[in-house]
Amino acid sequence: MNEIPLIVTTDWLTEHLNDADLRIVDATVFMKFPEAGGPPDIESGKASYTQGHIPGAVYADLLGELTDSEADLPFTVPPRDAFIEKMTDLGIGDNTRTVIYDQNALVGESVAASQWASRLAWQLRYEGFGQVAILEGGLQKWQAEGHELSTDSPSYPKADFSGQRRSDMLATKEDVRLAIEDEHTILINSLSPEDFRSGHIPSSQNVFFAAHADAETKALHKDDLLRQAFAQSGALAPDNKVITYCGGGIAATWTALLLNKLGQPNVAVYDGSMNEWTSDPSCPVVTTESH
Repeated sequence: MNEIPLIVTTDWLTEHLNDADLRIVDATVFMKFPEAGGPPDIESGKASYTQGHIPGAVYADLLGELTDSEADLPFTVPPRDAFIEKMTDLGIGDNTRTVIYDQNALVGESVAASQWASRLAWQLRYEGFGQVAILEGGLQKWQAEGHELSTDSPSYPKADFSGQRRSDMLATKEDVRLAIEDEHTILINSLSPEDFRSGHIPSSQNVFFAAHADAETKALHKDDLLRQAFAQSGALAPDNKVITYCGGGIAATWTALLLNKLGQPNVAVYDGSMNEWTSDPSCPVVTTESH
């Protein structure tokens, strides 16, 4: 079985659409921030999936089935056994390759970042599923190029799975505390510059997750431009480790994926992110003035 790239193009998917070992997953979640401010409205993408999806795609419910329902924070990594059970039920496991896509990062905004797809891909790799890719530009790019959609509900034979959890891919609050004082661990805040200025973890640097692709075509920037975005942070230095974070551990997985693509394998995602950090009064937060 050929190794699948971290990110595949629409042309690649078109060419491989009918490969027997390929599984395609729609991981859409709809998130919208109210104009008046406050927490976002979050809705499953399941209904939208039934109205039209890439042929052969199954739906994975990040909001309802692939998060820890007992956790205090939203989108917390679920128990390993439950996650593996769900993925293998969808036909994903040993001897399969998986391509994940979503519809958009934020409802009503032209943010070109497949953060929901990258979240599921990160969870899969964390639990030891290796052959996982993201579809560049997601469903929006697929449709804009005139590719077909389907309303069929495919199913696949239950897969076997023998992978091991990669615990180094998840950072805890204590890992982040230690990173603040460690010059060889780079903390990357994936939120907007405005959100970064209003409060971030000490020593962290801001690389906005929405600035890595063309807002119109949804195509990723070329690697040399992506490198420029991270160059000053030290995140690409081979001797450094990187911890990415955001508000709730979603956008941070997109940042982590791009760092992996650029050749930095030593990346962990702080799953709790600012939701957890700011709920603990003992965790320091820095604010900066805009200029």
